[in-house]
Amino acid sequence: MTGKAAPKHYAPRWNNDTRPTPPAVGSEREILSAVLDWHRATFELKCAGVPPERLSERAVPPSGLSLHGMVRHLAGVERWWFRIQFAGENVPMLYYSDDDPDQDFDSLDGDVDEAFAVWRAECEHSRQITAAAASLDETGIRKRTGEPISLRRIMVDMIAEYARHNGHADLLRECIDGSTGM
Repeated sequence: MTGKAAPKHYAPRWNNDTRPTPPAVGSEREILSAVLDWHRATFELKCAGVPPERLSERAVPPSGLSLHGMVRHLAGVERWWFRIQFAGENVPMLYYSDDDPDQDFDSLDGDVDEAFAVWRAECEHSRQITAAAASLDETGIRKRTGEPISLRRIMVDMIAEYARHNGHADLLRECIDGSTGM
């Protein structure tokens, strides 16, 4: 360490930012769980305060993405990886059918508050499944290939999924009302 002081200027933070900072030291499970929860909280923070009707706006043409569509997508991804792939639960996929695989983004006629409630419930299911696993080495079975996939890999993939969509949410939110922040 060179002993240099931290920079004086950081990226602006959101007002009312209550996200806990993930630990710098801890077990692999603690760190991965905390980083995933931080990304979940980041997504929710980027949507906070936007009127429900504006959450459905496709604000970055030509993209069809909206914050409403993304919360539906993330609820479906949580269910797919943790409940269906890892835990082997026999539950239907969310916002999906073989005839309309992009319902999460395309069919925004549902209630926005309900979509957030479904997403929060799926996040809680995912946390419970993660906490109940004896080890991150435990595996589920990939539905497409029949091959095993570890809880560790699922958590890393979910962190990447949220990081990608949080970047999309940044752009959408800025286009909706000019708000920016980390």
